[in-house]
Amino acid sequence: MRTEEEMYGLIVKIAQEDERIRAVYMNGSRTNLNAPKDIFQDYDIVYVVKETASFIKNEQWIKLFGDLLIIQEPDKNDKFIRLEEDSVKSYGYLMLFTDGNRIDLHIETKEIMLEKYTKDTLTIPLLDKDNILPNIPEPTNIDYWVKRPTESLYLSCCNDFWWCLQNVAKGIWRDELPYAKQMFENIIRARLDEMVSWWVGSNYNFQVSTGKMGKYFKTYLPETYWEMYKETYSDHNYDHFWTSIFAACDLFRIIAKEVAEKLLFTYPIMEDKNMTEYLEQVRQLPIDAKYIY
Repeated sequence: MRTEEEMYGLIVKIAQEDERIRAVYMNGSRTNLNAPKDIFQDYDIVYVVKETASFIKNEQWIKLFGDLLIIQEPDKNDKFIRLEEDSVKSYGYLMLFTDGNRIDLHIETKEIMLEKYTKDTLTIPLLDKDNILPNIPEPTNIDYWVKRPTESLYLSCCNDFWWCLQNVAKGIWRDELPYAKQMFENIIRARLDEMVSWWVGSNYNFQVSTGKMGKYFKTYLPETYWEMYKETYSDHNYDHFWTSIFAACDLFRIIAKEVAEKLLFTYPIMEDKNMTEYLEQVRQLPIDAKYIY
């Protein structure tokens, strides 16, 4: 596996030797001193180019980075852009190489760079042939810190969590596993994770990031809470699923009350009480039931 030094050297060398590339900068976790360092970290690189058309039409230049295991071009896959058009101002290549290194590379015109360069606080310039990159401060992850919620946002999270649990329960009773699972993982977990992030933020003066998709929860949650969080995951077995649902309820209740106490909000206890009783009722409901109560 090529070293970090080798990868940086290659990334800059390719840009230096290609007259079409006028500047290079990097963002992402490698610019964040607070992010854990490991062998899976991507190289989030941007090449500022004179134009994108020649790069897109003839992609042989990509081979300079090494032997590819797989590549994805999100702009082609998602937007179905016409590659022959000269109006494309930004284009991305996500590349995983046979040595395990990964580069997320974007090419963009100076026009696009000037629009967004100063907006990401996790940015480091690597090369500037024409002095076109604006001056920026040292990188910081301040833009990624957990944002302090308003009380209305907090109450909306609580309401959505408890309200949507009825859909999970309904899906289980109907034996609609895909619906029940996706409702739980996509809706309920999103609200749970939101509250966990606020709990972490409120305990660190809202000067910390929980990472993409809560990947740093384990770092910031006390062991007891982390153990409870792990219990919110289950397999396809409905008994296990129900256990994970009530584990999510227990954890949400605890941390939401603590967030409310710290931020001087009021936790909606009756929503909690009513829905917990409803879930317990549906859990015991016979499959041929004619009435819920």
